[in-house]
Amino acid sequence: MSNLQDPNKELVLEPDDAKQLANLCGQFNEHIQQIEKRLGIVIHNRGNRFQFEGTPQRITAAREVLRHLYDEAACHNDITPDLVHLYLQEAGVEDMLEQAEPAKNIKAITVIKTKRCTIKPRGKNQQAYVRAVQQHDINFGIGPAGTGKTYLAVACAVAALESDQVRRILLVRPAVEAGEKLGFLPGDLSQKIDPYLRPLYDALYEMLGFETVGKLIERNIIEVAPLAYMRGRTLNNAFIILDESQNTTREQMKMFLTRIGFGSTAVITGDITQIDLPRGTESGLLHAMHILDGVDEIGFTHFLAKDVVRHALVQRIVEAYDYHEPPPKRYTQKEPVAKQPVIKRKH
Repeated sequence: MSNLQDPNKELVLEPDDAKQLANLCGQFNEHIQQIEKRLGIVIHNRGNRFQFEGTPQRITAAREVLRHLYDEAACHNDITPDLVHLYLQEAGVEDMLEQAEPAKNIKAITVIKTKRCTIKPRGKNQQAYVRAVQQHDINFGIGPAGTGKTYLAVACAVAALESDQVRRILLVRPAVEAGEKLGFLPGDLSQKIDPYLRPLYDALYEMLGFETVGKLIERNIIEVAPLAYMRGRTLNNAFIILDESQNTTREQMKMFLTRIGFGSTAVITGDITQIDLPRGTESGLLHAMHILDGVDEIGFTHFLAKDVVRHALVQRIVEAYDYHEPPPKRYTQKEPVAKQPVIKRKH
């Protein structure tokens, strides 16, 4: 098909730079093939001129992703399949294909700026999650592993600390065994729980540096602790992250939420498909999802398999498990509504 007949099915990338194009396309055109497979289209190219076969929405998505990747190719030594996957996630191609939204919407990205790095949320749900954290005092991030729930919460906490919005950061996890026995590990409870908090430490090290994190922990500006240590405390001017909250009980979740004081922000993250509580024990996260959803000033962000930003295969694994093992049903309210406290809800 000629350019004059259908210019929307063609893309010319400028400047015409052979090295930049080779970086974009990858070895044996592997990056182009990755885009073709993800979007379900066919891409032909000769030099910097690309032609597409597919539906208009898919072609629009492909054109925008190629433009962004070509810009990246100009300043990156090596475009990798992982980077291509992240740009496809950032473009929100599934939403674009389902709703036929203009591809230009992918540029409306909320950025988290810290002194050491700048973090860009990838995709529509990550962007909505960060905006919610910035706007509400209490936020829930619920979804499968690899969707950036904890990482983005830590990034928001570091940015808030560096801009003096809060005075300290608290990173909290329930001390629940996930098939492993804590009693057989050496040390006291704090040392036993330390391996379970490693993902939180890793995110802090990346954003602040190893030495800075160590100094802030020594000064109690950053505190990493099991959930049990929160009982009886009131947390003012703090950014508090409760990770793996699906492993809290109803009582623990209520205890945690009522610790929050003035000038504080709380982010509660969890995956309701990975509950490690003893059989018959109800998840505090499931309970909170039922009774707090719709309450003013509490944000809920639900991540899906398409939001996974790890290896592309992880997304397929999550989808397969979701298909064969549907998540547990939400808590069912048994008491009469009249017995419940009056809560202001959104209309």
